[in-house]
Amino acid sequence: QVQLVESGGGLVQPGGSLKLSCAASGFTFTNYYMSWVRQAPGKGLEWVSSILSDGSNTYYADSVKGRFTITRDTAKNTLYLQMNSLKSSDTAVYYCARGPTGASTWSANYNEYDYWGQGTQVTVSA
Repeated sequence: QVQLVESGGGLVQPGGSLKLSCAASGFTFTNYYMSWVRQAPGKGLEWVSSILSDGSNTYYADSVKGRFTITRDTAKNTLYLQMNSLKSSDTAVYYCARGPTGASTWSANYNEYDYWGQGTQVTVSA
């Protein structure tokens, strides 16, 4: 069965860095674009970033552009999110999610994603 397992969250000071990982299993990783979505306390879901199935293109929300980098390692079936220059506004639960089967292109509409991980907490605080 499809599984997505995030790790790497934690408490970090403003200006610090964290690298999130998402281990994927149960499907052909290279056939799907992948995304990160976050949910801040008391707020709705926010799309953060996506990467195409072959890693050739990446996309970012304006709120994280220039600070976050999404990558994928096909040998390890793992998705990553490198987060630098973290702000308190980045505090959230971060989820990795899979694009839907048969998608012809990527989408920032997280309602289209068909599998999600359990999430990892990122807290940015002094």
